[in-house]
Amino acid sequence: MRIAIASDHAATDLKAELRDWLIEQGHDVADLGPETGESVDYPDYGFKLAEVIADGTAERGVALCGSGIGISIAVNRNAAVRCALVTEPFSAALAREHNNANVIAMGARLTGSDMAKACLSAFLETEFADAGDANGRHRRRVDKLSNQGS
Repeated sequence: MRIAIASDHAATDLKAELRDWLIEQGHDVADLGPETGESVDYPDYGFKLAEVIADGTAERGVALCGSGIGISIAVNRNAAVRCALVTEPFSAALAREHNNANVIAMGARLTGSDMAKACLSAFLETEFADAGDANGRHRRRVDKLSNQGS
């Protein structure tokens, strides 16, 4: 799977660890930065991540900042993206199953690397419940998030 990952300065270490782990798992990973821990603005990286998800360059995304809150807000500004802030694997799985989330966000100051990997595994392994059902209740709700439903 093609996965894009981005962070702010507070999460560069976690981003690098997750990037390397995803590559070990056989995924094609696009690291959108930043490369160092020098102060940056999380919206810049959140917008960049959202763009590569929206244009289809990547199938899924991982957004990281200190708390996960700011970057998730930035990513969700794009109507084609559904980014869920997660803290444990069950919420990561539900984000996929019920909301067809294509990006997850986590906070590097709040989530350790083992928990982040568990969340990411659940996110990547879970399918959208209504994947084959154009009239499913979850699809109808997800479509409304992108202003596609009524």
